Amino acid sequence: MEIQLTTAEIRTILQGCQYTLRLVGSSKDYRRLQSSEHFSTSNNVVLNDAFNVLEEIVDAIDDVQQATQQ
Repeated sequence: MEIQLTTAEIRTILQGCQYTLRLVGSSKDYRRLQSSEHFSTSNNVVLNDAFNVLEEIVDAIDDVQQATQQ
């Protein structure tokens, strides 16, 4: 089954993910976890990296839309 999403829906979902990541990152519990000496990821990424990647993707979608509307 293929899910059919419009560009606007994709953009909205990605922005919602960004908002959720921002909420998680601003919580005291998450900051405490991330600052722990035991907190580690296999490639040293942190939550802010995921937020930045989503932002780049949303920006790329905007660029494509602007380029195709001209």
